[in-house]
Amino acid sequence: MTTTLQGIPPIIIGHRGASGYRPEHTLAAYELAIDLGADYIEPDLVVSKDGVLIARHENEISETTDVASHAEFAQRQTTKIIDGETKTGWFTEDFTLAELKTLRAKERIPEVRSQNTNYDGLFEIPTLQEIITLAKAKSIAIGRTIGIYPETKHPTYFQSIGLSLEEPLLATLQANGYQGANAPVFIQSFEVSNLKYLATKTDLPLVQLVNNTDQPYDFIVNGDSRTYADLATKSGLKEIAQYAQAIGIHKNLLVPTDSDGKLRRRGAAYRQISPTSLVTDAHAASLLVHAWTFRNEDLFLPLDFQGDPQGEYELFFSLAIDGVFSDFPDTANLVKLESSNIK
Repeated sequence: MTTTLQGIPPIIIGHRGASGYRPEHTLAAYELAIDLGADYIEPDLVVSKDGVLIARHENEISETTDVASHAEFAQRQTTKIIDGETKTGWFTEDFTLAELKTLRAKERIPEVRSQNTNYDGLFEIPTLQEIITLAKAKSIAIGRTIGIYPETKHPTYFQSIGLSLEEPLLATLQANGYQGANAPVFIQSFEVSNLKYLATKTDLPLVQLVNNTDQPYDFIVNGDSRTYADLATKSGLKEIAQYAQAIGIHKNLLVPTDSDGKLRRRGAAYRQISPTSLVTDAHAASLLVHAWTFRNEDLFLPLDFQGDPQGEYELFFSLAIDGVFSDFPDTANLVKLESSNIK
C-alpha cells in the first residue's frame, strides 16, 4: 500500500489540455481535458507585445499556429536567441493580442497525431484570463473544482526585454480570487530565480520543474554550475523546499531507462523495476512530486510498455507520486480510479 504525501489520490494534470486529442493550448483542448477527468489544466504562458499572457508551448509560434500563411505578417519573421538557442520564426512578443487573435492553432506534431490536424484552423490562441474563465465555468457546471497549473516560459528572456511574466500572472490570479496556499493553482518554472522571486510575493503553491538533462537557464546566466541533477539530490530538494511546494519532474528521473530504452529492472516483471529514491527523498523534504509527461503513443513509451500506457501509469502510481502530467487525461484517470494500491 503506497501513500502520497498528503494521503490523497494523485492529481491528473491535463498537459497543455487534452493534447492527445486536440491541438494543444486551445480552449477546446482544455475543456476536453476537464471532461475526461483532469483535475488541473496546464497552460504554458508567454506574452504578447502589449503585455497580455497567452498560452503557447513556445514564444516562437510557427509550429503551433498558421502565422506563416499570413502574408500581412511575413516581415515579422526574424531570428532570435532564446535561452541560448538560435530560433527563426515568428515570436509572440512581436505581436499585439489583437494580431495574435487573428491566428489559428494547428497540431504541433502532425506526424504523430495526424487525427488532430482535423482541427487545424479552428481555434484561437487563448489568453490566461480566458482559460481561468473556462476553469471556473466548468467547475460550476460539473460540481468539482478545476485548478490551473500555469508554467512561466523563458522568464529570464522575457525579463530581459521588459515583458516579465511574474507581475501580470500574479495580478491576473489575484483578480480572479486565487489566494492562499490551498488555492487550486500551481505555478511552475524550469528556472529557479523567478520562483524564488514569486515566493516573496505570493503564498500560492510553486513548483520547481526538474529536467533529466542540462541546467536551469538562469543558472547559466548567473554563472551557477549546478545542473538539474544537483537539484534532484537530497540537499537540492531541501533547498527547493525553502521556496516551492512541489517538484515537477521528468519521469525518467524516477524510473531510469537503460541504453535500450527499457526501464531498469531487478527482475522480469514490471513491478520489479528499480525506481530511484527521489519520491521518498522529496516527500521527506515535504515536497509533492508531479511527474511528466505521460502519453499513449508508443513513440513516447518505454519499450516495456509499448501498447500498454495503462501499465506505465500503474507503475508510477505505485511509487506514491502526487500527480501526473498527461496528454490523455482519460487514460490517467481510468488507471487512477482502478488502482487499489493508492489511498
